[in-house]
Amino acid sequence: MARWRIHLTVLGVGLFFVNAGMTMIIPFLPLYLQELGVSDPHRVAVWASVIFAANFFTAFLFQPLWGSLADRYGRKMMVLRSGFGMAIVMTLMGLAGGPWQLLLLRILNGVVSGFAPASIALMNVGTPRDKIGYTMGTLQSSVVAGTILGPLFGGFMAEHYGYRPIFFITGGLLFIASLLALLLVKEEPVSKENGRSRERGTLFGSFRPLFRARGLNMLNVTTVVIQFALLAPVALLPLFVQELSGQAGMVAFYAGLVGSVNGLSNMIAAPLLGRLGDKIGSVRILLFCLLGSALIGLPQAFVSGTWQLIAVRFALGVCMGGLLPSVNALIGRYAPPNRESAAYSLNSSMYALGSMLGPLVGGFVSESLTIRGIFVLSSLLMAACGLWLQYGLPKPDKQVQLQPEAGA
Repeated sequence: MARWRIHLTVLGVGLFFVNAGMTMIIPFLPLYLQELGVSDPHRVAVWASVIFAANFFTAFLFQPLWGSLADRYGRKMMVLRSGFGMAIVMTLMGLAGGPWQLLLLRILNGVVSGFAPASIALMNVGTPRDKIGYTMGTLQSSVVAGTILGPLFGGFMAEHYGYRPIFFITGGLLFIASLLALLLVKEEPVSKENGRSRERGTLFGSFRPLFRARGLNMLNVTTVVIQFALLAPVALLPLFVQELSGQAGMVAFYAGLVGSVNGLSNMIAAPLLGRLGDKIGSVRILLFCLLGSALIGLPQAFVSGTWQLIAVRFALGVCMGGLLPSVNALIGRYAPPNRESAAYSLNSSMYALGSMLGPLVGGFVSESLTIRGIFVLSSLLMAACGLWLQYGLPKPDKQVQLQPEAGA
C-alpha cells in the first residue's frame, strides 16, 4: 500500500476517534454539571454555554501558534502533541470536582487542540497532487462520522454507565488515535530551509507571508462564512421542529433526526465530491457547493412540516460535503512554501471563530428574525460568498502536477 494511503487510513481513524470523543459529552454536559453541584436551571444553562464555548475560544487563539511550530519542527510532532495532550485533559475532566475545574480543563483542551489541522497539513504534503480532493473529502467524512456517532454513543453510555466513565473512554480513544499515528505515520525530516527560517525568524513572523496571500485570506473569510451560515440556526432547530410538529412528544427524536440526516449525506458526499474536484478542479466544486447550499438551504424558511425539513436538510448536507474539503484542498495550493501547517492552523482558527459566532449571533437575532429569517440570511451569505470567490479569487501559484501513486 502506498505510504499516503496508510497515512490517510491512520489519520482518518484518528479524526473519527477525536471527533467522536469530543462530541460524546454534548448530550449530558448540563446533567454532569448538576452532578457537580450546580442545581439552579439558569446557572446550569449559563455554565454549559460557557464551558462549551471555552474550547473554541482558546483553540481560535492557539491554532496559529501550533501551525507555525509544525512548519518548523514537523507536522507529526504536532499531531502527537495534540492527541496525547487531549487524551490527558479529557481523562482529567472525569475527575473534576466542580464547574470551575471543568471550565479550566475545557480551556486547556482548546489550548492543546490541533489534531485536525496538523493531520490535514501532513496529508497535504505527502499526497499526490491528483489525489488531494479525494483525500480531503475522506478526512471530512471521518470528522462528520465521529461528530454524528459521538453524541449517540455518549447519550447511550451516560444512560447506562454514568457520566464520569465517558471521559475516561474518550481519553482512551484519543490515546489510541495518537498511538496509531506514532507507530504508523512517517514524515520526512524538516528541511534545511525550514531550519534556517526557524533560526532567524520570529515565531509569528512566519505568518506575514500568509497575510499577504490574497487567495488564503479569501479562503479564510469563506471558512468563517460557511461555519457562521451553517451553525447560526442549529441551536434553534429543536424549537423549530416543535413548532412544525405541533406536539410535545417525539420532538427530541425528530430534532436529532434533522441533525443526523444532514451529517449522513455530508459524510457520503464528501469523498465523492473530493474525487470529482481532483478531475475538474476544487475551485469549481467550492463555487458549486456554495451556490447549491444557498439555493437548497433557502426552502428551509418555507417548510410546513417536519419531514419537509428533513428532506431539505438531507439535500443541503450533500452540498456541505464539498465545502470544507475544497477549502482544505485549495489552501495547500495557495500556501507559501514551507508554510502549509501555519496556513491550515490559521484556517482552523477561522473555523473556530465561525463556529462561535454562528450560534451566538443566531441566538441574539432570533427574536427579531425568527429561525426562518436566519435560514434566509444564511442562504444570502452563502450566495454572496460564492459570487465573491467567482470574481475575486486569484489563480494559485502552485499548479496541480499529476504524480503516480507508486511515487507517493
